[in-house]
Amino acid sequence: MAEKAKTQTTAMETVEPLGERVLIRKDEDKKRTKGGIELPDSVEIPTITGRVVAVSAQIENDDDFPIRQYDKVLFNPKHAIPVDFESDNQLFVVPIDDVVAVFRKVK
Repeated sequence: MAEKAKTQTTAMETVEPLGERVLIRKDEDKKRTKGGIELPDSVEIPTITGRVVAVSAQIENDDDFPIRQYDKVLFNPKHAIPVDFESDNQLFVVPIDDVVAVFRKVK
């Protein structure tokens, strides 16, 4: 009796923010000042910019919040919740009230 080859499928896991929240991938911390001074690894300058990875359905359907996936944003990290999802990315679930600016290109 021939055995059927077992195929294993792996389910892809995603993070979907709920309520009035967005998922942001934080930009890397800068190790050089604008003046060109190299900072040692022990010094950390908090970087509070990042890219929106996902937007909750509530925010997406509300015209009062002009924020979309892939927007570059400035956010207050005080209430940001870190997501230990991907080891090489710094992901945070951020309340929409803590997103203080969206970067837009002027045409």
